[in-house]
Amino acid sequence: MDFTFTEEQQAAVEAARAVFSDVAPDRTPSPALAPGAVAEDIDRELWHELARTDLLGLTLSPEHGGAGLDPIALCLVLRESAKVLARVPLLESCAVATAVERYGERTLAAELLPRAGRGELILTVGANGRSGHDPAELAVSARPYGEGDGSGESDGADGETGGPSGGSGWVLDGVQSAVPWAQVADWIAVPAHTAGGRPVLALVPRTRDGVTLADQVSTNGERLAEVRLEAVRVEPRELIDAAGCWDWLRSLLTTGTCALALGLGERVLAMTAEYTGRREQFGFPVATFQAVAVQAADRYIDLRAMEATLWQAAWRISTTAGGPLPAAGDVAVAKIWASDGVRRVVQTAQHLHGGFGADTDYPLHRYHAWAKQIELSLGPAAAHEEALGDLLAAHPLG
Repeated sequence: MDFTFTEEQQAAVEAARAVFSDVAPDRTPSPALAPGAVAEDIDRELWHELARTDLLGLTLSPEHGGAGLDPIALCLVLRESAKVLARVPLLESCAVATAVERYGERTLAAELLPRAGRGELILTVGANGRSGHDPAELAVSARPYGEGDGSGESDGADGETGGPSGGSGWVLDGVQSAVPWAQVADWIAVPAHTAGGRPVLALVPRTRDGVTLADQVSTNGERLAEVRLEAVRVEPRELIDAAGCWDWLRSLLTTGTCALALGLGERVLAMTAEYTGRREQFGFPVATFQAVAVQAADRYIDLRAMEATLWQAAWRISTTAGGPLPAAGDVAVAKIWASDGVRRVVQTAQHLHGGFGADTDYPLHRYHAWAKQIELSLGPAAAHEEALGDLLAAHPLG
């Protein structure tokens, strides 16, 4: 298996490192000390710098002002962002923009994507459903406008009234919980289901009539929102009903979350190596003690497994390459390793730091809070183990 990155992908990494080199993990209040969210807004200075260096349009085609790179390049940049706990919707905005370009209506793409690449628009997505345990598309229903109001329109696909090509639009009802950066986003991608059970993806302006947001706070102290939709009407072009759109976007979001876990874990292990190399007991650095070295070595193995499964998943969703399982299987394996691995890395780091790891003047406690958020985002390891089991049952190996 060859994980050699292209020159363009390596250039994206170098650009990201240059941008993130000036970002301090403690530039916002500590989640342990803030009574609510650590901040009302994203890191605007960093967001504008990412736009200036063309990293927000990394996966968009040159037609829309982007670099035309693949999700692997995005994951490389996300890996670097997690090392400094970058407070920007890089994953959500880039993933939604890529899905719109790949599956959406051309006029909508032409309207949104150049501005998203320049950082003028922020995109986010509701991927947690109502509770975080059920498929997100089941939390919101999409019905053609006019259905149930006596208009009697009936010209849509699957026997449904209206439809994307019917010219009458759609109506959304439901709730998406824990939507990241929703309060500052301009558009929210909302997965939904039609009466026939077909998953669709709606692009909804945050200020659209019928959209209400209730503040929530994540484990790492960032603002989330419960997005409630009550008879929210969307135009036909704002609803993407292409087969596989939501599944692909969810896979990209999950894979991107694995990249965040890897970058965070790598930084935490480096912090631990630095600390244990300085901290002395009995006249020797604690890093030289066998018990310490073995624990650190185990976490290094975790990180290498997280890395291998991440690039396998990113490669599968970036190409049309086949395999013994659908690409969702590789994504599930990557998320299992990412969730379990990042948890073990930060737990070991806390143990080897002793009480110093809980000191709010030291950044490790921030990484611990972010790791817990990443571990559970888009499903913990157990949820993906169940999904992998279902795939294995449907696609027996050998």
